[in-house]
Amino acid sequence: MIRTCTRPGPIGIDSKYDACHIKPIMSSSPTRKEQSHERIVDVAARAIRRSGYSGVGVADVMNEAGLTHGGFYSHFASRDALLVEAMQRAGRDNQALLTEAVDRRMAKGHSRFSALVSAYLHEKHLDSERGCVVAALASEMSRQHDSVHDEARRRVTGLVEFVRSALPEGVEPGQAEVVTATMVGALQLARTLGGKAGRTLLSQTREALTQKYLPSPDH
Repeated sequence: MIRTCTRPGPIGIDSKYDACHIKPIMSSSPTRKEQSHERIVDVAARAIRRSGYSGVGVADVMNEAGLTHGGFYSHFASRDALLVEAMQRAGRDNQALLTEAVDRRMAKGHSRFSALVSAYLHEKHLDSERGCVVAALASEMSRQHDSVHDEARRRVTGLVEFVRSALPEGVEPGQAEVVTATMVGALQLARTLGGKAGRTLLSQTREALTQKYLPSPDH
């Protein structure tokens, strides 16, 4: 931790210096460019879940972020670089929201596994814009360029490991891939069906997974 002391500034306002009194400690507030960069990534993270990779058009993203098209390359080397950051942002957002939802359910007495299944296959995730980035993009991931494909693999691996951490005691760790594939596939099909049919599919999948991996009632 940096020790600080104060020294009168030129107009009577104290300035903070480091312990050696060599230079002022700089503010950690984001710069305007950093703020703009965050807006672009946030817009792209929502667009990529809503409309897939092809839905992230540079001009549209910059316009929605309130910036000019010409400023794009001061933030990203290429569109693929934007796609990578958009997936990273979407993945972090997904994990944070899913973790929060799991914790809420566990506080009400659910096991970690049933909480995860219930949270992931909740009907609110029929809205793809704020939902799982893996479910939104799985069918397109293998057709992307190397850097984007590599990040897609990391998103899938991250979700599998999250599921693995929630498996009930005694369940083989390798079942994490099976559970993940079941949940992602069910969510994709439910989004395609939509409405009552989609909600019913999510409910049936939740019940099937909890019955298979938690033989005793755990709801």
